[in-house]
Amino acid sequence: MTAEQNKALVRRVNKEYIEGRDESVAYELIADDFTNCAAPADSPRGPQAVIWFFDNIMRPAFSGIRVVIHEQVAEGDFVTTRKSFHATHKGEFFGVPATGREVTIDVIDMIRLHDGKFKEHWGIIDMPGILAQIGSR
Repeated sequence: MTAEQNKALVRRVNKEYIEGRDESVAYELIADDFTNCAAPADSPRGPQAVIWFFDNIMRPAFSGIRVVIHEQVAEGDFVTTRKSFHATHKGEFFGVPATGREVTIDVIDMIRLHDGKFKEHWGIIDMPGILAQIGSR
């Protein structure tokens, strides 16, 4: 696949699954042996790795997630995306009860694709920034 096709696949997962909550896109575009290299070793693999993260960590804490993709760089099988999630803090997040505050969560992801599917993920989420916005001490 071309760099532009790979970037389009990454955008689809961000807009259609993360923002649009269309779980079928996760199953379509994330390989069964997908590994989230940023997660603990005993974390789920395959599409369930991504679904678990959003269903158990992000969506219970933040409602109405909207994804803004600022930049993407692609080379070979890799796509790096700088993006932000915009949402409302509606549930407990790492011990901080819901505040109702609007938050911006800055993220940088690197995805390795193979045969048109996500194979590996590395990511950085600005946790100090999130905690500052929701008033954690």
